[in-house]
Amino acid sequence: MPANPPPVRQDITGLVLAGGEGRRMGGRDKGLLEVHGRPLAQWTLERLAPQVSALGISANRHLEDYRRLGAPVWPDTEPGFNGPLAGIAAAMAQCQTPYLAVVPCDTPCFPDDLVARLAQALAREDAELAMAATPGPGGGAPLAQPVFCLLHTALLPSLQRFLAQGDRKVGLWMRQQRHALALFEQADAFAGANTPEERDALSRRLAPPAKPA
Repeated sequence: MPANPPPVRQDITGLVLAGGEGRRMGGRDKGLLEVHGRPLAQWTLERLAPQVSALGISANRHLEDYRRLGAPVWPDTEPGFNGPLAGIAAAMAQCQTPYLAVVPCDTPCFPDDLVARLAQALAREDAELAMAATPGPGGGAPLAQPVFCLLHTALLPSLQRFLAQGDRKVGLWMRQQRHALALFEQADAFAGANTPEERDALSRRLAPPAKPA
């Protein structure tokens, strides 16, 4: 039995990370790229919504476009594109729940029990944050997927100190905390759309089922 029960849905805010530069997409704002007539960020919000009690979006441009998706938008506190940790820090300072669940905007096929399993891992290991992980190649060590995570907002001072030192590496900061991994066997559930080819592949996965003839 874990020392503490897992965080429940009512204690968790979901964050969609959409604050990047989209360099591998030619500088386009990935969260607003449409797949089957809807922005990627909207697909992601809809996937995350049943797993959390509230939602927010980390974005640094096209803020009104993101607000039209129906969730609060939290820009980074410093100008420029400072990476996922800056977006997570801004959201931790704004959210009204003790826990924050984080997913990137371009990966809307993540498991529908992602947050629940992260919560179980966090409680099982008496951790401050939990990251998703997928099987390593050849049966090796699991590969952490650090931008799919659940963390306690009490970690904000630690994160702010890390950022103030000029560090930006997500996995590095997370490994410095008391952390846990939640293993998911389906690695393709975490496949994003960082290139036009990957967006085309994602579009095929999200395509509505064909109507019977």
